[in-house]
Amino acid sequence: MSKSATFSLNKKISQLLAAERKKRGLTQAEIAAKLKKPQSFVSKYENGQRQLTTADFVSVCKALGVTPASILNAFDKN
Repeated sequence: MSKSATFSLNKKISQLLAAERKKRGLTQAEIAAKLKKPQSFVSKYENGQRQLTTADFVSVCKALGVTPASILNAFDKN
């Protein structure tokens, strides 16, 4: 997979996570607190400045109260 394809995939996943956070009425700071990370961690992955590891992706999903599968299914539908 090319770098641009990987970037596009990561960007879409980040957009889905940000949309889910907003849908649930949560702030970046609230998610960061659940993750025991600084707010900038959330900001950076939502803005595409940071790529999430698989472990971080799963942790973010848990903090949002969604399953990783639901995010991946939403990705697949788009």
